[in-house]
Amino acid sequence: MPLHLDKIPTLRELYTRGVLKPAKVAPRHAPRAALLDRVSLFQGDITTLDIDCIVNAANRSLLGGGGVDGAIHAAAGPSLLEECRKLNGCETGDAKITGGHDLPARHIIHTVGPIYSSYKKEEKAEQLASCYKTSLQLVVASSLKHVAFPSVSTGIYGYPIKDATHIALNVARGYLDTPEGDKLDRTIFVVWSDADKLVYESLLPHYFPSEDEGDTV
Repeated sequence: MPLHLDKIPTLRELYTRGVLKPAKVAPRHAPRAALLDRVSLFQGDITTLDIDCIVNAANRSLLGGGGVDGAIHAAAGPSLLEECRKLNGCETGDAKITGGHDLPARHIIHTVGPIYSSYKKEEKAEQLASCYKTSLQLVVASSLKHVAFPSVSTGIYGYPIKDATHIALNVARGYLDTPEGDKLDRTIFVVWSDADKLVYESLLPHYFPSEDEGDTV
């Protein structure tokens, strides 16, 4: 059953409920009240979201795979694969957009995350950051207002969830602080497992602190 935007809790709601708690150390960014109403954390199935756009953690072929990629292709139907065949793949760190087909979401942004390697940690971090940045840029360039991200590269690609979450939140906060980022009404981070949810809950206050943390910055 499609899940509408007004059913997805904002960070302000999560702070009010006590799900998010202030960081125990000084946050990495200053509080910005408006962002608490424009960023969300959601645990569940990304394919059910009735919003402008969801992000697919795709492979370079863009022709479907396992995990989130397989779930999105299955839910969107065979016409998504037909559209993806025309895109000639996608490079790691880049992103391409398609229609949503049978999904409640109107569009899908397909981004290709890096396969993790501790020997190339900096290179992989740059590629993962590019996934989030290029996706956000594509959302705004396409005049869309909402986007939902899965945790890119943390499945079979093996990126450590805590490191990947730091990158995702840092890029999102940096972009949302720009004039282009102000054009986005909602940015949603979607997790499936309880373990990943706990990581996001622990790190979100460092990048999107509550308003009462102003005296700790």
